[in-house]
Amino acid sequence: MSDNNTPRVVLPDGNSMPVIGLGTGAFQIPGEVTKMAVLEAIKAGYRHFDTASLYGTEQPLGEAIEEALKLGLVGSRDELFITSKLWFIDAHPDRVVPALQKSLWLLKLEYLDLYLIHMPFSAKPESDGLFPSKENIAPLDMKGVWSAMEDCKKLGLAKSIGVSNFPVRTLESLLPVAAIHPCLNQVEMNPTCQQMELREYCKEKGILITAYSPLGAPGTRWGNNRILDNEILTDIAKSHGKSVAQVALRWLYEQGVGFIAKSYSKERMKQNLEIFDWSLTENDLDKISQVKQIRLNQENPVFEYVA
Repeated sequence: MSDNNTPRVVLPDGNSMPVIGLGTGAFQIPGEVTKMAVLEAIKAGYRHFDTASLYGTEQPLGEAIEEALKLGLVGSRDELFITSKLWFIDAHPDRVVPALQKSLWLLKLEYLDLYLIHMPFSAKPESDGLFPSKENIAPLDMKGVWSAMEDCKKLGLAKSIGVSNFPVRTLESLLPVAAIHPCLNQVEMNPTCQQMELREYCKEKGILITAYSPLGAPGTRWGNNRILDNEILTDIAKSHGKSVAQVALRWLYEQGVGFIAKSYSKERMKQNLEIFDWSLTENDLDKISQVKQIRLNQENPVFEYVA
């Protein structure tokens, strides 16, 4: 499947983005594994890749892009859409541009297509680990940090800027101080976490939603199989001759959102692209609207910032 057959969505700032991206949030996986997975994804037709400073996958993603260009798998860097994110220890006005410059150095790129504030809070730069302790968490300097994000765009280091994990109340604090509005909010969204209030707010404000954990992050310490084992989704999948994963991704597509699907399996990567030539029925959509809602298990002090 070529990228020409993958739909794109137009961001509010006029830039366009392939609706499906490959996630690289692969903690404790060797960089070579990520590099080879990205190369396979490019061969399959993926042109949108999502990484973050936190993930530690910027360097292998950059190496894969470099090799794909050498091999002629893509004609130019401009054919790719690359997203990365600002981690909370760098969410301070004077650290934003240097953090992006470091990401670009690791990726061996001159610009990102999309740069996101990863979390709606900051932490002391010396904080260690995946998440900071509660005493190290600090409110985001919304005006200062977002102004620095705007500088990233003005300097040509990022074509588009946005946020991730921002609930309505945080967006309400950001928008009045933003000269350039965020074009996108990347959040957890799937049939068991439909984000109705946030989606309505973002639609009203002209902010696109992109979904992460579209399949519930099975196989991770924070995810589970609540989507893949869901009886309603299983029945719908059988009726269409599709997998449950394909039904969940098709549902997202029909909601008008982008989505980041993380799989390093060549076969599943291929299956995740095969959702654009069929549709769910009104009856299917009605059943999915009744699926029990539950978010990922987030037993952490940061949860109060993103819930």
